[in-house]
Amino acid sequence: MKEFEPYFRDQLKSKIPLLGIITNYILRRKGKQMRPMLVFLSAKLSGTITESSYVAATLIELLHTATLIHDDVVDETYQRRGFFSINALWKSKVAVLVGDYFLSRGLMLALDTDQIGVLKVVSEAVKEMSEGELLQIEKSRKLDITEEVYYEIITKKTATLIAACTTAGAFSVDANEEKVQLMKEFGTYLGIAFQIKDDLFDYEKNDLIGKPTGNDIREKKMTLPLIYVLNNCEKKEQKRLISTIRRHHKNDKKVAEIIKYVRDNGGIKYTHDKMIEYRDKAIGVLNKFEDSETRTSLMELVHYTTERNK
Repeated sequence: MKEFEPYFRDQLKSKIPLLGIITNYILRRKGKQMRPMLVFLSAKLSGTITESSYVAATLIELLHTATLIHDDVVDETYQRRGFFSINALWKSKVAVLVGDYFLSRGLMLALDTDQIGVLKVVSEAVKEMSEGELLQIEKSRKLDITEEVYYEIITKKTATLIAACTTAGAFSVDANEEKVQLMKEFGTYLGIAFQIKDDLFDYEKNDLIGKPTGNDIREKKMTLPLIYVLNNCEKKEQKRLISTIRRHHKNDKKVAEIIKYVRDNGGIKYTHDKMIEYRDKAIGVLNKFEDSETRTSLMELVHYTTERNK
């Protein structure tokens, strides 16, 4: 990861001063860097890390950063991880163009280094992520989401990018087809568990404010805790809840009432159990590989994903 940071920075050099300022702002506020870590660990699990592994990690990190910048524009979000978003500081037009720049740098890197296989993996992930976002928007308008559709949304929105990391990592060290497929499966299960954990945060007490945020309800996003209780309550109650979300999703008191109803009617426990189920599936795939320091690290990363508090 120490060697990766300057390599990643090098891909973003530009003669345009504004781009340099914004890129520097983004790099100084990067998150946990779970995705490049996953690429390197997945590569090491099946071989020796190569130049291709660095290309794969950089390509995915460029793509991920671009999608976050674009997401903030789409969602009109003005903060990310406690800092101002790009669109808050430089307006939406600049944010969209910077996101495009990051995407194009990723494409150029893959083509310049002849990493067509990795590019294909990542391009597929971008397509799936876009479909997932659009499916979620469609369903938030109708409020008719089923558990099956929920899994389809989070697989497309989140799990495909995590799976792209693990697949690209294995691909970068010329792992055989069986191992590449196993790593794709592992990444998908890990990504689903990761997103379910994220969705639980909305209904659990937040360390900073001491109460659930309810942000998903405010945005009319139907996640698993809510879907479970809607599927397991009487029709009259179901209609009342959906009507409240449709008409009063901006009302703090009404949002708090829905959160309480979900908590009191088993939504949290059911969702937590599902998260553990996918965590165990991910670990089950890792157990098909030989015991090693790398496998242990990946297992620790899986546990961290479902036990983190932010």
